[in-house]
Amino acid sequence: MALTLYVDTARWRAHQQTIVQQFPGIIPVCKGNGYGFGNERLADEAARFGADVLAVGTTYEAARIKDYFSGDLLVLTPFRLGEEPVPLPDRAIRSVSSVEGVRGLVGARVVVEVMSTMKRHGISEEDLPKLHAAIEDVRLEGFAIHLPLDRTDGSDAVQEVSDWMERLRNARLPLHTMFVSHLKSEELGRLQQQYPHTRFRARIGTRLWLGDHGATHYKGAVLDVTPVSKGDRFGYRQQKVGADGHLVVVAGGTSHGVGLEAPKALHGMMPRAKGVARAGLATMNRNQSPFYWADKQLWFAEPPHMQVSILFVPNDMPTPQVGDEMVAKLRHTTTTFDRLVDH
Repeated sequence: MALTLYVDTARWRAHQQTIVQQFPGIIPVCKGNGYGFGNERLADEAARFGADVLAVGTTYEAARIKDYFSGDLLVLTPFRLGEEPVPLPDRAIRSVSSVEGVRGLVGARVVVEVMSTMKRHGISEEDLPKLHAAIEDVRLEGFAIHLPLDRTDGSDAVQEVSDWMERLRNARLPLHTMFVSHLKSEELGRLQQQYPHTRFRARIGTRLWLGDHGATHYKGAVLDVTPVSKGDRFGYRQQKVGADGHLVVVAGGTSHGVGLEAPKALHGMMPRAKGVARAGLATMNRNQSPFYWADKQLWFAEPPHMQVSILFVPNDMPTPQVGDEMVAKLRHTTTTFDRLVDH
């Protein structure tokens, strides 16, 4: 009895191939919880379609995944002076976002990140002249730029990359490889045409692994079903049941990521209104769960437990049976499954 991730493997891999063909030289990203699949599984998939470089989030992830992928490992988190040393093989490539960082990695393979409009991290234009001497002591794999997902100001992603290419060229720095994130295939093609002597390599995670929403789905197994009447008390806090129905215990709790939600950027009045409505219901202990039964979204009877959730199913709906599975609409990047089933 488990929270299960079901994968339509043929469909999932067909989508991967579509992305691989759109982005020649793609560098798959494998980090965090492995986009819901686990990093070991993604490393295997990347090797299956012939990736020669795998991007990971941290040095700790690189150390854990090195035995599952034989190609190069690109660490996306920039090196910082004084960071805890993590033993990595020579095929590991470190990202660097400062001149000091480059100087601290003598002899290492490095990718220098430039500051984009993300304004997260990256070397500035003013520091480019200082790079000449610094890169002589490292094995420079290229430069990288991490672009924003949305451009509400109407700016052009290709132009932003092109502007940086010109800055690097004017600084007489090597332009053999540029690693990019969050570009469309058409935009990548425009850049490749504009700079034929530079190899552009797209680092892609979400679009590669999660781009076909119909290829995967979660289901939680029903563990117990208890009939209740209006006014009955139940649960840790002994709340009262609001109507006749059934309390259903389903696999999937906070340890799986159920009931946990990352903040979202809201645009427009309707999403904001819905957010206010949800907040109002929450003050009355009314919280919708991610579980569905008979095509209807169910309410949590009480906050989810560590490994299970208790849901309320009213009498006007079909009664679940122990062993049934409920569809769960969960965010892949915050969910940990009990088991993965290929079918």
